[in-house]
Amino acid sequence: MKKVLLTLVFAGGYVLSSLAGAGEVKVTWQDPDKYTDIRPGNESRDSFRAQVFEELGKVFTELGKKLPDDVQWNVTVTDLDLAGEVRPMMRPGGNDIRVIKDIYWPRMSFNYTMTNAKGESIAEGKEDISDMSFMMNRSINTGNGNFQYESRMIEDWFQKQLKSSKFPSK
Repeated sequence: MKKVLLTLVFAGGYVLSSLAGAGEVKVTWQDPDKYTDIRPGNESRDSFRAQVFEELGKVFTELGKKLPDDVQWNVTVTDLDLAGEVRPMMRPGGNDIRVIKDIYWPRMSFNYTMTNAKGESIAEGKEDISDMSFMMNRSINTGNGNFQYESRMIEDWFQKQLKSSKFPSK
């Protein structure tokens, strides 16, 4: 019963709304038990998932501030594959570690809808984004949380949507 309850809590998602004066963003994390790779290295699974959902949810929320004030942006994450791979330590009492190599690039799948204040659809789609060159791109700002490769991947995708005028901007 406990596992079902936790799944329902995660499937319900976190709702993160940006500050006043910006569009509203809602991020739902659907079926995280089925995600490709959301394994922790050396902490509990539940606290690691909560950290992933919070930090990446904030990325979407920050991006929502670039949208017009009357826009509602709903994102449902259907799969996540974090950069790197978790490998077990082969010594007694050793914790698992996440090894970051260029062959383990970050990937994310999600659906989104964007509506205006009247409830009219502005944009919608299903996205499968990845960053195969995540280790060769511009330098990473070490003050941006623990999921910098994934954050940059989402930010780059969003900027492409703005640049192509698929998304409205302020």
